[in-house]
Amino acid sequence: MKKKLSVLLIVLFVCSLALSALGCTPDKKDLEVGSNGEILLATTTSTQDSGLLEVILPDFEAQTGIAVKVIAVGTGKAIEMGKAGEADVLLVHARSLEDQFIADGYGVERFDVMYNDFVVVGPKEDPAKVKTTAAADAAKALTAIAAVPSTFVSRDDKSGTHTKELAIWKAANITPDGDWYLKTGTGMGETLTLTNEKLGYTLADRATYANMKDTMANLEIVCEGDQILNNPYGVIAVSPSINDQINADGAQAFVDWIISPETQKLIGSYEVNGDPLFIPNAVKK
Repeated sequence: MKKKLSVLLIVLFVCSLALSALGCTPDKKDLEVGSNGEILLATTTSTQDSGLLEVILPDFEAQTGIAVKVIAVGTGKAIEMGKAGEADVLLVHARSLEDQFIADGYGVERFDVMYNDFVVVGPKEDPAKVKTTAAADAAKALTAIAAVPSTFVSRDDKSGTHTKELAIWKAANITPDGDWYLKTGTGMGETLTLTNEKLGYTLADRATYANMKDTMANLEIVCEGDQILNNPYGVIAVSPSINDQINADGAQAFVDWIISPETQKLIGSYEVNGDPLFIPNAVKK
């Protein structure tokens, strides 16, 4: 019996070597999605609406066997979910809120992932004359819009985009109010759609606008390039100390994957109409 077993093991070993030589070894990336559990990724509607996640997440799932359930909300809501232990990992874009999340002990560590920028979009007729008076000055652009006043559509949802919008109004020393200032309480896609319908202005992340541009017949970029419009994204694994439902191993695997050189290259290669939408900027651990 022992002799037969030894022969069988030798045969299996030889077969393994042969398959390896032929390049037929099993692909380590070809794992069944969900075979290693699931993580809850709380991220922004702008990240979701940009189309990026549809491109990159299948790679993570195939490599790790971990399924990703995406919950797309505003950054403020995503961070609240993290605090409540209702998400395993965050991919968000409001640095001050992210840093406070870490300082308060809710997150393990924050890592840069990528960046793009915000743009002010408005009707092609541009009644506030933003393109001619404030094409690269966001505070001046919002000042011009409020002076007319022209319709401005705000997400008003405590998202990263809304946080940035409020910062620009503050820089302009303006508290927006009145019938011209519409509050949606919705994500980036819905806000852009309403802005297009109302022939108004809004602040949008460049990636979502570029991904939806073909359906935004009435809108175009009227202000861009101002330093205040920079839009960095960070990834944070939620602290497992919050509750025992946190998938700490899965969250860390996601963090390691998204800041890896391979995934950074994948992010950088994502384009819409030939234009890259995100600039990867993770620093290798």
